[in-house]
Amino acid sequence: MRISEMAGKEVINLGDGARLGTIGECELTFDSQTGAISGLILPKPKTVFQFLNDRQITTIPWQAIRRIGDEVVIVDLNNAYDRMYSRFSRE
Repeated sequence: MRISEMAGKEVINLGDGARLGTIGECELTFDSQTGAISGLILPKPKTVFQFLNDRQITTIPWQAIRRIGDEVVIVDLNNAYDRMYSRFSRE
């Protein structure tokens, strides 16, 4: 699948059902050694009270993506962060 085919899809967290953003607004991060996509950076949706604040972001590891559907991308951030922290604590 091309990233352009993912444009406009909502990103939803499997753990709590939170809407994290839209793929069209995201940036990609890459592994500098392999060139593979390592994650997505999504701007958090702003509320009325946040329009003066700096832009907040959500970083989604590529391994956290569970399913890409017709309209949504399901991610599991809870398990992805648990795996990342356990990997770093062993090193």
